[in-house]
Amino acid sequence: MKDLKHLIYFENLLQSANNELIRQAQKDGKICIGYACENVPEPLLNIGNAFSTRLRAPNTGSTEVGTYYLTNLLCEYSRSLLERAIEGGYNHLDGLITPDGCTMMNRCIENMELLNAVAADKEKFFYDYMEIPMKADDNGLKLYVTQCKNHILKPLSENYGIDVSDASIREAVARHNRACELIRAIGEFRKGRTPAITGYEFHVITLCTYVAPKDMLIGKLEETLEELKTREPMKEGEARARVLVVGSEADDEYFIKLIEDSGAYVCADRFCYGSLPGRDPIVLTDDEDALTQICRRYMTRCQCPRMMDTPTMNGRREYVNKLAKEYDADGIIYQQIKFCDPWAYERMLGSHILHEDYDYPVLSVDRPYNIKSSVGQMRTRVQAFVESIEIKKIRGGAD
Repeated sequence: MKDLKHLIYFENLLQSANNELIRQAQKDGKICIGYACENVPEPLLNIGNAFSTRLRAPNTGSTEVGTYYLTNLLCEYSRSLLERAIEGGYNHLDGLITPDGCTMMNRCIENMELLNAVAADKEKFFYDYMEIPMKADDNGLKLYVTQCKNHILKPLSENYGIDVSDASIREAVARHNRACELIRAIGEFRKGRTPAITGYEFHVITLCTYVAPKDMLIGKLEETLEELKTREPMKEGEARARVLVVGSEADDEYFIKLIEDSGAYVCADRFCYGSLPGRDPIVLTDDEDALTQICRRYMTRCQCPRMMDTPTMNGRREYVNKLAKEYDADGIIYQQIKFCDPWAYERMLGSHILHEDYDYPVLSVDRPYNIKSSVGQMRTRVQAFVESIEIKKIRGGAD
């Protein structure tokens, strides 16, 4: 296929946590708020003249200093973020918010604060920590709303004078939805046996909407969508298998590239930093305040293993099954970052259930945060998985 017009531009945005668009937005007087987990309602960080960026540590090398403070038993994502903070990689932030999505992430951000590692010279810079529900019920919703008021809206208003009214929140949701609608429309071109966009290209574009001001990406997203409508698609059979990638935080675009270089096509993305359900538009009504509706939406669509009630746990497997059917997946790659405890249990149980009860071929892997440190081993496992899917198809055809 012909290269996408803006692909290099999107790729370059992912090479630094302080990317070109963040620098431009701050030059224009906007406030950059960092966050470290999908359980922070993203539209609330994009109200008024504030914009959000989700923490990444691209091109991570050694994590010796991060490991010194967090030990080698914590996940590589948290250690990489702390290492990058100590290096000065997040000094562009004007605030940093994290929920208790997991203990490891809390320890990571707490160490940043104790070490005064981020934006030490900014008088208005703030850290804030949220408690979020573990069950999707009325009590959980009340907790979520209160936490968002106290730990997102209040510091934004008090530190930077940002309008946090219902009208301002609704305006932020409308802007958020525009980016989501474009990502989901682009993602539709992954369907069918002759897709017009690779999984790697889609992942790069989606990642940019998490780490750069979304308003400044709209033009290029619109152009990309129009480009795909006339782009010559992949030939049928060019990819040996279509796979759905499921699991934990995945912001390393090279992981998706490795999978596709190994003969598979990544047709859908149920992982943190993905579009499903992370780029679902948020529909608001006029009969209830916007904040409550946003919190309910985040709480009920959450696919994070920290949500532990039985219906939600079962629902996570059914959601993967639904996506696999919708995107015509031949198999599932269930992945987690090494030493991620919540996803380790989820992966072990989920990969077993999806294979035994739903009859999908499943590759279950733990991986380094930076896949470049383990390319050979991972490529071998993915290639073997692709071959096993091909063998299953041949045997099924013979039957």
